[in-house]
Amino acid sequence: MKRLWGSLPFRLLVGIVLGIICGLFFNEGIMKVIVVLQYVLGQLITFCVPLIVIGFIAPSITRLGKNASRLLIFAVAIAYTSSICAAFMSTAAGYGIIPHLSIATDVAESRTLPGVLFQLNIPQIMSVMSALVFSVLVGLAAAWTRSTVTTNLLEEFQTIVLSIVKRIVIPVLPFYIGVNFCALSYEGVITQQAPAFLQIIVIVMAGHFIWMALLYALAGIYSHKNPLEVVKHYGPAYLTAVGTMSSAATLAVALEGANKSSVLRKDMVSFGIPLFANIHLCGSVLTEVFFCMAISKMLYGTLPGVSTMIIFCLLLGIFAIGAPGVPGGTVMASLGLITGVLLFEDQGTALMLAIFALQDSFGTACNVTSDGALTLILTGYADRHGLSEKDVSGTDTVS
Repeated sequence: MKRLWGSLPFRLLVGIVLGIICGLFFNEGIMKVIVVLQYVLGQLITFCVPLIVIGFIAPSITRLGKNASRLLIFAVAIAYTSSICAAFMSTAAGYGIIPHLSIATDVAESRTLPGVLFQLNIPQIMSVMSALVFSVLVGLAAAWTRSTVTTNLLEEFQTIVLSIVKRIVIPVLPFYIGVNFCALSYEGVITQQAPAFLQIIVIVMAGHFIWMALLYALAGIYSHKNPLEVVKHYGPAYLTAVGTMSSAATLAVALEGANKSSVLRKDMVSFGIPLFANIHLCGSVLTEVFFCMAISKMLYGTLPGVSTMIIFCLLLGIFAIGAPGVPGGTVMASLGLITGVLLFEDQGTALMLAIFALQDSFGTACNVTSDGALTLILTGYADRHGLSEKDVSGTDTVS
C-alpha cells in the first residue's frame, strides 16, 4: 500500500475522487474554506512557474552551447521539429475532432462558488515571458563567454528548482487538484464532462501511435534502413516508461534495446538516446496540446484561436527541450504557457494537471519509443556526412 501511495497518478486519482465526492455533499460554509485553499495553493504554484522556467531552460541552453557541434545542432533541430510537428498535428486534430465530441459547453451550474474570504497574494518574481527571455539570453551569453561560474550556478539552480518541484509542488498537487475538482463538482461541471474525458484520452493515445509510425517511416526513408529493426527491440522500454512515467528512469532499458538493433550505429545510440531522453518529448507535447484545447472548450466554451495555438506550439517545443525527464515534467515546465498564452485560470490549470498526469505514462512511452526513430535519423545523417566514431565521441553531449 505504501508503494501504491508513492505513485503520483494514484495520489492524484485519490484527490480527484475525494474532491468530486466532497463537492457533491459540501454546503456553502465548507466551500468557503475550500475556495480559500484553492486560491492559496494556486498562488503558490503560480509563484513557482518563473523559477521552473529559468531553472530548466537556461542550464539546458548552456549545455548545448558549450558542446555545440554539427551533429548536436542537427540532433536538437530534429528533436524540436518532431515536437512542434506533433503539436501542430494535435492542433489540427483538435480543431477537427473536439467540436464533434459530446462536450457540454453550456453547463447548467446548479450552485455558484462563494467568494474568497481570505487572499494571500504571492506575486511572481517576474512574468513568465520575462523568465523565458531571461533564460535564453543568460544561457546563450554564458555559453558564448564560456563563463564557468555562471554555468555552474545555473546547474546548481536547476538542482534547487527540481528539489522545489519534487518536495513542494508535486506533493501539493493532489491537494490543489482535489480542491479544484471539489469546486467543479460543487458547480455541477464534472458530472456532465466525465464521458468527454474518456473520449479525449483514447483519442490522444491513438495519436501517439500515429505519430510514432510516421516518425519511424520518415526515419527509414531518410536512413535507407528498415525501421522495424529498431521498433522490435523497444517493447521493454515502452513498458518500463508506462510503469515509471519517466524518460530518465527508462534510459537504461532504452539503451539496452537500441544497442540490440542491427541498423543503429552504436556510437549514435550512446550519443543520441541519452540526449533525446532529455530534449525529445513529442508524446507529451502532443498530449498537452490536445488536452489544452479540450479543456478550453469544456470550461470556456471555445477553442483557442489559430494564431494563439501556433504561438503556443512553437514555444511549447522550446519548453519541452528544457523540461526534466521526470513524471509530469513537460506540463510543469510549461505551466507559464498555459496561463500566459492560453490564459487558463486556476480551474483550467488544475484540470490540465490532473488529466495530463493520469495518462502521462503513455505520453512518456511515446517519447521514449520515438527516440529510436530519431537515433535512426542520426545514423543516416552520420553515414551521409562520413562522421566517424571519433567525431561523435569528441562531443561531450551527455551531462
